[in-house]
Amino acid sequence: MGIFITFEGIEGSGKSTQAKKLYDYFIKNSIKAHLTKEPGGTRIGQKIREILLSHWDEKFPPFAELLLYEADRNIHINNVIKPLLQQNYIVVCDRFYDSTTAYQHYARGIDYNLVELLNKTVTEGVKPDITFLLDLPVEEAFKRLNRQKDRLESEGLEFHKKVREGFLKIAEKERERFVVLDGLKNPDEIFEDIIAVLKEKKIL
Repeated sequence: MGIFITFEGIEGSGKSTQAKKLYDYFIKNSIKAHLTKEPGGTRIGQKIREILLSHWDEKFPPFAELLLYEADRNIHINNVIKPLLQQNYIVVCDRFYDSTTAYQHYARGIDYNLVELLNKTVTEGVKPDITFLLDLPVEEAFKRLNRQKDRLESEGLEFHKKVREGFLKIAEKERERFVVLDGLKNPDEIFEDIIAVLKEKKIL
């Protein structure tokens, strides 16, 4: 089996930048790797992502939001993640089920056990080997969002503070899997920390 690496963090944390840097590093060093994301890591998922992140004039209930994220994940697992892991790829994923727990449970308030049951069911036994959490204050992260905000980014500061707190609680529970990184550091410094951790864990 391959290795599954995920990146998590609030909007504007820099996780997507670091996921891409790591993927580029693997390719440069002739390591079989694939970069993907949630939602939207498949063609079907791209349609689901469009629904989830667009602004609507209709009510978008939190439970419906949760189910769409889980549907995207199950399609992603079966079409991309599991097949590539079986071919011994390193799969680098920008967001995975920890985002669902942080956003839909800690911020939206959906029952923890229900979110965890759905996460466990749709992933069909696939779990990240290591998860990098880029942590920084919400106010700092939002200064970086210098474009039109999508539906999730448009939520208020208090919502995103709950997401951040949720991520930190998840990381505290799963210390063996999580590596919390200082998102205020220079992107190159953060990447050096990531490479150091991967070498320490014998992934590189």
